[in-house]
Amino acid sequence: MYWEGEKECIHREALKQLQLERLQATVLRVYMNVPFYRKKFGESGIDPDAFRSLEDLRKLPFTTKEDLRVSYPYGMFAVPLREVVRVQTSSGTTGMPTVVGYTRNDIKNWSNLAARILVAGGVTQNDIVQIAFDYGLFTGALGLHYGAERVGASVIPISSVNTKRQVKIMQDFKTTALMCTPSYALAIANTIVEMGLNVNSLSLKYGLFGAEPWSEAMRHELQGKLKIVATDNYGLSEVMSPGVAGECPERNGLHINEDHFLVEVVDPETLQPLPEGETGEMVITTLTKEAFPVVRFRTRDLTSLRTEPCPCGRTFVRMNKVMGRTDDMIKIRGITVFPSQIESVLFEIEGTEPHYQIILDRKAAVDELTVLVEVSESIFFDQVRKQKDFIERIKSRLAAELGILVEVKPVEKQTLERVEGKAKRVIDKRAL
Repeated sequence: MYWEGEKECIHREALKQLQLERLQATVLRVYMNVPFYRKKFGESGIDPDAFRSLEDLRKLPFTTKEDLRVSYPYGMFAVPLREVVRVQTSSGTTGMPTVVGYTRNDIKNWSNLAARILVAGGVTQNDIVQIAFDYGLFTGALGLHYGAERVGASVIPISSVNTKRQVKIMQDFKTTALMCTPSYALAIANTIVEMGLNVNSLSLKYGLFGAEPWSEAMRHELQGKLKIVATDNYGLSEVMSPGVAGECPERNGLHINEDHFLVEVVDPETLQPLPEGETGEMVITTLTKEAFPVVRFRTRDLTSLRTEPCPCGRTFVRMNKVMGRTDDMIKIRGITVFPSQIESVLFEIEGTEPHYQIILDRKAAVDELTVLVEVSESIFFDQVRKQKDFIERIKSRLAAELGILVEVKPVEKQTLERVEGKAKRVIDKRAL
């Protein structure tokens, strides 16, 4: 099922020509209208009229989030404010938020791209969509909202209200599709159990989750607890959120809307392009944005690309699920660790609850990593020996996965903070 089948299944050669034409227009647009890029291009000796192939993209300088912050609030806009019909910001989870703008045409494109993602995830005009992302300056909720309305679905813009209220609305309004972060979906699933409801009495069919990395183990957990088909989608405020990429029914990589975004994967340290299949930092150039185009934007998200044909018929390149961010990577005693690796292990161990937190500390000049994990009540009533064996089993599995010994501390259910937005997985006390 497609929203724009002809475009989503475009022949690769025709796509490359379209990308080149749009890249040429974008490079000229930012050079003419954005002082930051005009200065950057001048320093690098870039002639915006000299682009003849997609490979020329590598000659262009990178754009970072810090560049956007220095230009706060409107310095990166490529059109006069009178042409900007909406202003929004990033969530600001890693510092001061960045400001983005949209023309009427940007909003139209965004709605269509979000519609592609929703339809690929199973949503039709017959569905009732419950959006539990925060509404406001953050771009996530409104992007999905406009996409769902474009498809013709009924939208419940509930935002992040009390979780029991979420469930009540879901029950009363016959919600068929839930959209939120995967960690919050898990909190909703557990609340359904706590309220004594049978999940089979709900009308849920689909869950479209994003805004934070999540593992395949969490997908299986959500599908089992909510009785849904769970798909991943990807976007970021600085580029277009959501609408950049999403999973099709195969759920084997997220199709990138390549007619609107040119994507590279580079080594986060050397910034050199990586071969297909190797994990690195994703870099995105917008091809159709009018108000806020970005060139070679460093997303900080770590993923890899795959070009083999997909059975669904879409011809766009796929990205694997984001495994983390360069600024979320945990470096401890020379080993790189990602929260998603820890999550995958915990989901496989019976007796653990799907809520955890990673504490980093430094004692006697040695870095230590401790995993706080909620466990079922029965664990606390077991004999001391059984408790110890349980903890040792977790530590052994984590050591095998991570290549480093970590401490594990079990905590009671509902001990770790629940949030409606992005989960706070890592607390680093080493810099305190």
